[in-house]
Amino acid sequence: MLNICALQGRLARDPELRQTNTGKQVARFTLAVDRGRKDANGQSQTDWINVIAWERLADFAYKYLSKGQMVNVDGRLQSSSYTARDGTSRTALEVVAAGINFCGSKADSTGQPSPAPAGQPAAAPAYSQPGEDFALIEDDGDLPF
Repeated sequence: MLNICALQGRLARDPELRQTNTGKQVARFTLAVDRGRKDANGQSQTDWINVIAWERLADFAYKYLSKGQMVNVDGRLQSSSYTARDGTSRTALEVVAAGINFCGSKADSTGQPSPAPAGQPAAAPAYSQPGEDFALIEDDGDLPF
């Protein structure tokens, strides 16, 4: 049997860190994952997926992740059943994280470029217009190989 999940999305809120009765750390957060299509009104469709991380990964999530940040999460899907206050049976799904990776830069979550560290030049733009940063090379048809 196989139970593997891979998600990429933005944190909908800052991770919450708690400790179990046995002393294990657990962090919970929600990922907003775009479905890649729009509804009838032209609005993007988003899934809100609960993620849980344990021990060292929980500590990492709590210290380094924040609302709006783009991350990749891999792990497994877990379901649990419970009885709601009104007496109805409910099922909850969450992803138990095995790995969390940053995806993009801080500029992706704030909309502003990250400042360059002291003593280092700012990063070059990822694209440029012709004539700005390069010159066109005439092709004489002679290939070097």
